[in-house]
Amino acid sequence: MGAATLRVTPNRLQHFQFKSLSFDCESPDGSAELRGVRTTEELLEHFSPACNSKITSSSCTITQTYVTDSAEYWCEDKGGQRSNSVNITITDGSVILESPVFPVFEGNNVTLRCISKTTHTNQSANFYKDDGLIDRSPSDNMEINSVSRSDEGRYKCSISGVGTSPESWLHVRSYSSGETIQSDDPISTPVFFLRWILLFILMMILLIVRFLNTCKHRVSSKTSTATSN
Repeated sequence: MGAATLRVTPNRLQHFQFKSLSFDCESPDGSAELRGVRTTEELLEHFSPACNSKITSSSCTITQTYVTDSAEYWCEDKGGQRSNSVNITITDGSVILESPVFPVFEGNNVTLRCISKTTHTNQSANFYKDDGLIDRSPSDNMEINSVSRSDEGRYKCSISGVGTSPESWLHVRSYSSGETIQSDDPISTPVFFLRWILLFILMMILLIVRFLNTCKHRVSSKTSTATSN
């Protein structure tokens, strides 16, 4: 991943048609802009997303999405550095799957949720991986505990009497892969742990300095008392 980062709101890969969808690009120099490439029957078409509201060079809001807005999106700064790309699916169906936008790290927990456009109550749902049924949930969500590379694949869900969602790919990465990726959850990234390690080292240094100053003060007090006597 380059210096640019991408945020998607609502924070999911699948979205219902005619709903609002926002993208925010960030980069150190503020030059990052949204790019996209969508698949047609014959070719891959590069395009600038249609932002229907007031925008800046780093943000874009599609106030009313269509199926044709389904595409791979990313942010790119003027130096050509790109963020992680996301494959956004816009559907005219009645069910979508809520899944992580960016790759997740091994060992983290992941929650998948089946969302109905017409019903907002907590309905039972079936979840599928690579076209195979993996879970019949009494609720609308399924949790994958401590994900591994074997959990990577194509996921979809269905609600009886309502419909089936499109498929989205769940990406799983390992810390040892040496690959830098953007994550939905900052707590899951190596940068987060590095910050805690640095904070711990700083606290230890402060405690040591405070201990040495205390010892110095005690020695100075004893010396002063001895001199007075």
